Amino acid sequence: MSKPVNVAILGATGAVGTELLQLLESRNFPINTLKLLASPRSAGTTLKFKGETLKVEAVEAKAFQDVDIVLASAGGSTSKAWAQTIVESGAVMVDNSSAFRMNPEVPLIVPEINPEAAANHPGIIANPNCTTILMAVAIYPLHQVQPIERIVVSTYQSASGAGARAMEEVKIQSQAILNGEDPKAEVLPYPLAFNLFPHNSPLTDAGYCEEEMKMVNETRKIFGEANLKITATCVRVPVLRAHSEAINLEFKQPFSVAQAREIIAQSPGVQLLEDWQKNYFPMPIDASGKDDVLVGRIRQDISCNNGLELWICGDQIRKGAALNAVQVAELLIKESWLNKKPSTLKV
Repeated sequence: MSKPVNVAILGATGAVGTELLQLLESRNFPINTLKLLASPRSAGTTLKFKGETLKVEAVEAKAFQDVDIVLASAGGSTSKAWAQTIVESGAVMVDNSSAFRMNPEVPLIVPEINPEAAANHPGIIANPNCTTILMAVAIYPLHQVQPIERIVVSTYQSASGAGARAMEEVKIQSQAILNGEDPKAEVLPYPLAFNLFPHNSPLTDAGYCEEEMKMVNETRKIFGEANLKITATCVRVPVLRAHSEAINLEFKQPFSVAQAREIIAQSPGVQLLEDWQKNYFPMPIDASGKDDVLVGRIRQDISCNNGLELWICGDQIRKGAALNAVQVAELLIKESWLNKKPSTLKV
């Protein structure tokens, strides 16, 4: 039995924050004390944990005193603002934002893939982007058997990736359209109900949006493959929760479909879901609320002898965010890596 630790959730009232709270309870995470932290406007609200009512506190420096692990899900600017305070307090921050993912001193961890990289953390561990996590968990078992040379991925990303307000906005827009009214967009730049559009993150000079480049750069870092060829197209779709991805993989040598299915069926964090007779493969409705990434429609790429096609669905709030963070925290406790402290990281 692991020794209980003191935990704080930064951004406790958001979609990921509330999911973190549920996962800590359902996974029986070894907690001594638990603090729920958020912006001043959310302070005073209450959340349930193990039958108790906990009050959300406004984040401030003293809130991190005597805390062992901070699960941060409040956005990059908040993570940057409080990182130094958290590290200096002696806590380890598992950060769900993009603030530190590409910092060479900060490990970017998916426990099913590169858990050993967490051992030398500098007080901060980054959680990868949701689309990156879902793809990486699904394809890394294949990469271990036969190295991947090129990845072409198209994502179909739900409203949950933009937070709880975006999910609610899609519901309101849907009702407006059904009532014959014009849908209004406030959280996302365009109406998402009965619509789709390329991901709304800022565009780079290369014509790729930041979401697409996250998939490229983060996958390379997680896999330890700096030159891995990756191209991505990310799209927002009118789904409330759970992302889908169409993935094309090119290997150095041919990879049989039968072997790929066998590997996926036996790998942690993924579930093979295929019914070819019924043309039934993973759907967001299947993946919502589930821990595993669902993988199916594995087939030979008819344009490439060394290519495979995969279709995946995964819960963006769970494995794409909150679950991965909790798994990282569990890893730190299991391996006694909480007390690894930095000397060079500047935040």
